[in-house]
Amino acid sequence: MNSKQQQAANSGRLTIRIHRAKPLPASQQTQPERRSNPFAEAASSNNTALQASKLKRWVQEYTIDANEHDSLLDALLTIKRSQDPSLTFRYACAHGMCGSDGVLINGQPALLCKSKIGSYAKPALPHARSAGEGSFRRTVQATLISQSQPTEATGSMPAPYRPAPAPTEASQSPQPEGNWLGVIEVAPIPGFPILRDLIVDTDTMFRQIKQVEPYLQPSQSAQPAQSSDPADLSGEYLQTPAQLQAYEALSNCIACGVCEGACPIYAGGEAFIGPAALVAASRFVHDSRDAHTLNRLDAIDSAEGIRACQAVRACTRYCPRGIDIADTIWSLVQAARR
Repeated sequence: MNSKQQQAANSGRLTIRIHRAKPLPASQQTQPERRSNPFAEAASSNNTALQASKLKRWVQEYTIDANEHDSLLDALLTIKRSQDPSLTFRYACAHGMCGSDGVLINGQPALLCKSKIGSYAKPALPHARSAGEGSFRRTVQATLISQSQPTEATGSMPAPYRPAPAPTEASQSPQPEGNWLGVIEVAPIPGFPILRDLIVDTDTMFRQIKQVEPYLQPSQSAQPAQSSDPADLSGEYLQTPAQLQAYEALSNCIACGVCEGACPIYAGGEAFIGPAALVAASRFVHDSRDAHTLNRLDAIDSAEGIRACQAVRACTRYCPRGIDIADTIWSLVQAARR
C-alpha cells in the first residue's frame, strides 16, 4: 500500500459534537442559591450553578472530512474556517507547550493539540441535551447553518463527566456514507467559569498559583558571591544531580488546567487551591536553593490547601506533561506533618 492509499484508508467522515455557550443578556440572568462548602467557610468562585445561570448553552454537531492522525485542534480549525466562524476556542503554540487549549474530550480532560482523532473517535455517542427540547443542533454541512433556525434552550446541561444514558436507536447520529471515523464529543473543561463555547476563565487558577509565590527565594546569607570572571563558578549555586532531579520534573508544568478539570474537588466547585498551585509550591519546596520551605508549607497547610485533597489521583492520570501530581501533593502532606 503506497502513501496515498494509506492516507485514504486513514481518512473519512467525522462528527464532532461540541457543547457550546454564550452569555445571556443581563435581563435573562438568574441568581441560584449558594452551595454549601464542606472544606471552607467561603463559597468557591467556581460555582457551576452560578455560571449556568448566566449562559445560554446548547450542543451542536459538525461533520467534516478528517484523518485519524490529525489532532482535534486541526478538526476544530477546519470547522471554524469552513463551516462556522462563530465557534470559539483557545489555542496558541499547537505543540502542547502553552497549555491554552485544555478541553473535555469524551469526558476526559486533555489538550486539543495533543489529542489525535483516532484515539477518541467512537462509533456512536448518545445525544447530550440541555434543559428542554430544541437545544441540540446537527450541522452536517455549512449550508445547513444558514438554512435552519433551531430553537435554543436556556439552562444548565448535565456535567460532561457524568455517565451518559445508554444509546437508543432514536438517539444515534446518522452515519454519513463512505469511510466513517466516528463521533467525538468536546466540552469546556470543568472547574472554570465558561466565557464562551470552549473558552474558560483561568484567572482564578493563576491567582492561586501566584498565591504560593512561585519564584526562588534564597537565603541572603547563603547567596554565593558573584565574580566578573566568566570562568569563575564560585558565584553560582551548585547542586547535586539528586537535588536537581527533586524539582526538575515539576518545572515542566505548563499550567494548562487539565489537572484542575480532572480533580473532582476543584472541578466540583469546592474551595480548593488546586493541584496546579500545589505543583508550583512543591517546585520550590524541593529546591535546595530556596530558604522559605517552612513558610511555603504553612501557607498551603490549610482547609483550602492540602487538607482539601482527597487523594483521588485523577490529576496524575490526565497530566499531558507526565507529572506525578498526586505523589507531589502527598510529599507536601508528609513535609507539612514533620
